[in-house]
Amino acid sequence: MFNTAKKHKTLDDAALVLRALGGNKNAFCEIVERYQTLLCSLAYSAVGDIKYSEDLAQDAFVEAWRKLDTLHDPNKLKAWLCGILKFKISHHYRKQASNAEKHSEQLDSAEHIGAENAELEANAISAQQQTLMWQVLEQLDDTYRAPLILFYREQQSVERVASELDLSVDTVKQRLSRGRKMMKEAVTALVEVSLKHSKPGLAFTSAVMSAISEVAPPAKAAAGLGAFKAGAGLNFASIMAVSGSASGVVSAYFGLRASLDQSRTEREISLVKKSVFLFMLIAALYVGVLLLLKPLASAQKNYIDEITLVAHFSVFMFVAAYFWLVKHAFNAMKQLRAQERLFNPDAFSAEQDKPYAKQREYISPIRLFGLPLIHMQFAMPEQTDNPAVGWIAGGSKAYGLLFAWGGLAVAPISVGIISFGILSVGAVGIGLLAAGTVAIGGLAFGASAIGYQAFSSLSSLAWQGAVSGGFAVAVNGAIGAIAYAEQANNELAAQLTNLSFINQYYAWVLGLIAVFVIVPAVWHSNKVRTRMRKSALK
Repeated sequence: MFNTAKKHKTLDDAALVLRALGGNKNAFCEIVERYQTLLCSLAYSAVGDIKYSEDLAQDAFVEAWRKLDTLHDPNKLKAWLCGILKFKISHHYRKQASNAEKHSEQLDSAEHIGAENAELEANAISAQQQTLMWQVLEQLDDTYRAPLILFYREQQSVERVASELDLSVDTVKQRLSRGRKMMKEAVTALVEVSLKHSKPGLAFTSAVMSAISEVAPPAKAAAGLGAFKAGAGLNFASIMAVSGSASGVVSAYFGLRASLDQSRTEREISLVKKSVFLFMLIAALYVGVLLLLKPLASAQKNYIDEITLVAHFSVFMFVAAYFWLVKHAFNAMKQLRAQERLFNPDAFSAEQDKPYAKQREYISPIRLFGLPLIHMQFAMPEQTDNPAVGWIAGGSKAYGLLFAWGGLAVAPISVGIISFGILSVGAVGIGLLAAGTVAIGGLAFGASAIGYQAFSSLSSLAWQGAVSGGFAVAVNGAIGAIAYAEQANNELAAQLTNLSFINQYYAWVLGLIAVFVIVPAVWHSNKVRTRMRKSALK
């Protein structure tokens, strides 16, 4: 298949930031492991205390987790982390200065206590110095150690050292020179060993991760890379799916209400409920399968390719099922209406239930190029019905030159269970700009999306760029929990998916989904109730 980024160790800073912004703490853990030595070293260099330097570095990482969404350029992660640490260090020194001023009067009024404390502190420092001094000196051979000790204790007199040790002056000078060099090497070695032993390790990483476990993830999940911030990246795809789903639920409610108002017999009501149930069941099964496959793919790394194929196959099965169900559901309604008219004629005695009653549809008297401006159907489809055709059309099957709404809708702007158009919204939306449960088009947004550029919450399949909270597969660039592409989960992948451009217009897309899905459904349902509803079944 395509190249895939399955392990964090292959990811650059931008990709790790992307995943961390999505709430992935393992990605942030790798950020900590990558930069903990740098931050702890800078802190130690500034404050000179290993324990406190690690505390400062830990605070810096916790602050970084909390404010990760404010990082404008993930490629500058290292500089950003260092900036946070420098602020922490600066705050530390300001706090020390403040504490010194705060307690100055107390110290002045208790000089004897201060003197005692100073003496104790001096003694402690002296003890530490003596320990450190001996750790260096004991590494020297006594041949060189003794002359050095005597030299510094005898006011740096070579002659006195020579006299005390019964050595010539030249010999003392040679031993002092050699001893100083050896002492310098010993000090260097001691410092090197001490610094190596003080290097932060797994314990430090665990402490940071434990600290952020109680801290909420960044408020704005984003694909990162600067401009794509609030509501962007994976969260953007999720918002699109939630918005589409919410609009779909509202539309389904008013669609069900309209269908029940169109029904005249118990069998018709039963068929309407059965059809709606089947539509919802197929949708629930499709979503359920994809939600189960994502954690399964993460757990079964050896079968991730096969699971990804199953996920995308499930999407195509959903599309096929909806095409089949739309065709057979409306055909079943037509057949049942014909049977009910034949065997239960009393149910259709009202004027609005006559086969050619005016209440069944509205055709605008205004015509452009031979087509009505508006053609809307309000009754249950019958075998004698033709599709609704007009500049603006609505019905079980609608074709519009501008706008179409219905079970099957075809128009430049179309909304339906199955919709085709330039701008298309539906359970299955197919168009240049498509949105829906499954969106197929040039630019596609949905629970699942297939297109040149595809954005989704569950699965995306694209040529140029795919972004998904679940499976993202593309030829060129992909960003997702499970991503396959030439460029996967890195900065170039984010550029290929045009995230910053989408960020500028996603609010308008959400608004269009709500307007084009909900408004026609509410309007049509109310018109059906006004024109076709009966107060009681016969």
